[in-house]
Amino acid sequence: MTAPPRPGPGLRVRLPQVAPSMREFLATEAGGAVLLLLAAVAALIWANSPWSGSYDRFWSTTAELRLGDAGFDMTLHHWVNDGAMAIFFAVVGLEISREFTTGELRDRRTIAVPALGAIGGLALPAVIYFVCNRSGPESSGWGIPMSTDTAFVIGILALFGPRCPDRLRLFLLTLAIVDDIGAITVVGIFYTDHLNLVGLAVAVATVLAILALRWLRVWQLPPYILASVVLWGAIHVSGVHATLAGVLVGLLVPAVPPRPDQVEEVPIYVRALQEDSNATRVGLTVAAAKATVPANDRLQRVLHPISAFVVVPVFGLANAGVHLDGSALRTASTSSVTLGVAAALIVGNTCGITAASLIAIRTGLDQLPGQVRYGHLLGAATLAGIGFTISLFITELAFTDESLRDQAKIGILAGSLLAALAGTVILRILGERMPLCSPLTDEPVPRLPPRPWRTPVPAK
Repeated sequence: MTAPPRPGPGLRVRLPQVAPSMREFLATEAGGAVLLLLAAVAALIWANSPWSGSYDRFWSTTAELRLGDAGFDMTLHHWVNDGAMAIFFAVVGLEISREFTTGELRDRRTIAVPALGAIGGLALPAVIYFVCNRSGPESSGWGIPMSTDTAFVIGILALFGPRCPDRLRLFLLTLAIVDDIGAITVVGIFYTDHLNLVGLAVAVATVLAILALRWLRVWQLPPYILASVVLWGAIHVSGVHATLAGVLVGLLVPAVPPRPDQVEEVPIYVRALQEDSNATRVGLTVAAAKATVPANDRLQRVLHPISAFVVVPVFGLANAGVHLDGSALRTASTSSVTLGVAAALIVGNTCGITAASLIAIRTGLDQLPGQVRYGHLLGAATLAGIGFTISLFITELAFTDESLRDQAKIGILAGSLLAALAGTVILRILGERMPLCSPLTDEPVPRLPPRPWRTPVPAK
């Protein structure tokens, strides 16, 4: 199928076009992972340079958004963590909703292995951290090592090219979706300090309004975007972390495919436009074409590049700036927080995901496709220990003491780096040498014939 030409008249001046391979690269999570890595390195250099004082001063700068007597007054650091990251979590919610509606998660039988693996990757890291930090303010950081940074993991798998089975990428994406659901639940339940009932009531009313828009089959994006802004403000006032507004919006925006008659109506508007090209018919034709695509897909197409190439790198720049002087490193080397986070990321995810996945496979609950080997599974589980974005995010919620935050961030950086190196080595050495997880076949099991079932009669 050939790609259609870009709409509109050609430019009088030819501009150099980006190569297709580069466009494809920028459209993937791998491209966002590179920008996030560069932003994290820039933050570390800035925070440990002669101008390190400007790093803290810049992100502590107050910015105000006000309309009359109402408004929000936060530092740039909080605007990034509480405001911009709502876009990131909205993309997560949109992806979860789409996968459950039209994607790979429609068939519940196909998600048993990655779902159980994700549960193992959520539970064991939290247990390992809690064993290292059973009491005191340090104990509140148990949620830090629970989440996997999908962008970094997919970026590393992209380096393997054809040597990495596509089914392994699908396994990790499914695992990451279940993992994100668990991390979001942890943030919403365990990292909320106080509640404002008025703000909570407005948030509930806004959610009901979005559900009403769904029931009315509203397909235009502006009503959902307006409701999203109101929901963010209400949740921010309520005391629940405001980024949960993004998750709720992502889950509630309709992802159901359009009816066939909606698609069949588009040529009618096109023919009318061909007969008489005017502004009204152009608007109707564009609207008819947009109505054939779920609001979920259209919103994700707008937000995903902003999230991957702007929000997440800026988040990394604002949160990865840890002072790595001799004193900080000596403290971190004996800190139960640093060691607990690093061990939980590496050991917890590797053992938790692998063990839980093997239980699902061995008990016959589900199977991984025949192209995936045990070496792939072990390497992917180790790579899942790269917990950067959401781990840094939970660190800001878990600790109020700046020294504990720095110790946790050092543990996140060290654990994620070791998980990336170890996972890459395992995939390189063991990826194609160990036996297949499901050696029988990669074809689906044929359906049984309709009832009634009778004993076949031998031919005479």
